[in-house]
Amino acid sequence: MAERLQISVEELSCEGCRAENRSLRCQTCQFVSCAAEKGVDFCSECDEYPCEDLKEFQAAMPHRIELWDDLERIRDVGYEQWFEEKVERYSCPQCQTLNSAYDMTCRKCGADPGSSYVREHKQEIIPFLSKMK
Repeated sequence: MAERLQISVEELSCEGCRAENRSLRCQTCQFVSCAAEKGVDFCSECDEYPCEDLKEFQAAMPHRIELWDDLERIRDVGYEQWFEEKVERYSCPQCQTLNSAYDMTCRKCGADPGSSYVREHKQEIIPFLSKMK
């Protein structure tokens, strides 16, 4: 992905919205400060959820397709359980390697698809990747 975006792996590296290590594109994210200002942990806890900014954010990239379901799931089962479920969702069905939403095949064993996420959303991901070439 870093190669496609023509940035370094370090610039792309991200440990999540609340982490110190966020990708270059996420360091100026408005949602982190917005949530802090409103005293909520997740956007789904906000009285304005879903706001227009969040709707635009969700629609912009394929790895955000499940954002609404994710926020509801976090609210229902908590962040820790949701996180465990996401690791499984993005892991290779053959070798259990954790892949990204943009790994059409497993980065370790080459299994196709690289995850159940990719299997379900391949039609949305491929056109996005094609635009980045």
